[in-house]
Amino acid sequence: MRYFIITFGCQMNRNDSERIAAVLETMGYKKASKINRANLIIVNMCSVRQSAVDRVYSKIKNFAKLKNQNPKLKTLLTGCILRRDLKKFKEHFDYILSIKTLPYWGNLLEKEKFFYYPDPRDSKFNRKFNANYLKIEPKFANNFSAFVPISIGCNNFCTYCVVPYTRGPETSRPADQILVEVKKLAKRNFKEIWLLGQNVNSYSWNTKQETGKGIDFSQLLETINEIEGNFWIRFTSSHPKDFSDKLIKTIAECKKVTEYINLPVQSGDDEILKRMNRPYTVSKYKNLVKKIRNAISNVCLSTDVIVGFPGETKEQFENTAKLFKEIKFDMAYIAEYSPRPQTAAFEMKDDVSKEEKERRRRVLTEILKKTALENNKKYIGKTLNVLVENSKNGFLMGKTRTYKTIKFKSKENLIGEFVKVKIINATPWGLKGKLI
Repeated sequence: MRYFIITFGCQMNRNDSERIAAVLETMGYKKASKINRANLIIVNMCSVRQSAVDRVYSKIKNFAKLKNQNPKLKTLLTGCILRRDLKKFKEHFDYILSIKTLPYWGNLLEKEKFFYYPDPRDSKFNRKFNANYLKIEPKFANNFSAFVPISIGCNNFCTYCVVPYTRGPETSRPADQILVEVKKLAKRNFKEIWLLGQNVNSYSWNTKQETGKGIDFSQLLETINEIEGNFWIRFTSSHPKDFSDKLIKTIAECKKVTEYINLPVQSGDDEILKRMNRPYTVSKYKNLVKKIRNAISNVCLSTDVIVGFPGETKEQFENTAKLFKEIKFDMAYIAEYSPRPQTAAFEMKDDVSKEEKERRRRVLTEILKKTALENNKKYIGKTLNVLVENSKNGFLMGKTRTYKTIKFKSKENLIGEFVKVKIINATPWGLKGKLI
């Protein structure tokens, strides 16, 4: 029996797929090299944007053809699924299972068909399953970079976001579980460890029974930083409201924590931020950026932003463009607003045309190209530590501590290794270097 996993969405989904692979292989499955050689196809979906949901529907047509070729083929859907889509997907999949039930898939897949995807915010469901599936050791995609979830779910209820409805309430993992997992990775010589959470810097674990105190995100970073080994610590995704002075100081002082921070702003206009239920102002965001840059030398900042949110006027969008020019982000993930069922914004009038959303995205992209190039040119002539990730078109590709993409030539296979590279050229989206 062979399996094939199709993953959409964020790093959390990718890590979930690694745990799915581990469970299937303990059941005797082997990974199929191609989808048409699989007996079980798993789609780990994302509902954050309609485009991601549409991609799942596009795959369904191919599944029907594959089932004609292999009548024993089974299909399974998991991941972040909105309630509205469940009934539609039920017609096309043999199994629809909550990722939280992963420890029980061995029994569930023995059934001809099975559907179990309760409301992720149902208290009875969460008491029974919680985040226990995270105890499963993943089958990591490689042997040098690993994702370690420290929390799942979200309580922020940003008006545009489905995560609280698809991932459920925010739940932090026990600190001891996280530390055991990281220590194992360090012993196996992993070079990069990503700490994951939908709101990663709101992590909090109460250890009063054991130590008489709780652990917050800053303390977790400090403890992981002390683990023996040569590895980098990264984290995503952080929320500006939980970025304390204490956390900034911790990042600055912990040598293993890299100088890269994704700090989603979502909009550069106070009224739009309020309608998004983002509990900060543009002024507070800019002040936070100033404190981060003053404390952490050479920090690289990326952001997430939405253009065309319901009611966003051209003047309000210009405030976002103005913020981009002022902050000079190194990278930005720019999304055109997409109405999502169950969210509060779904009830608002989607009154910005598709053409205008595209225009606004292009405007921000042009500003970003200029600021990113300006930032990247500062690296020319410097020698940087680089973690080599893969090869492409005759070049080795890697990341710097500040998460800059870099390419360089080498006759050796250095994938998964730390190397030193001197920067000789820069583009808006990356660096070119020479191996030292």
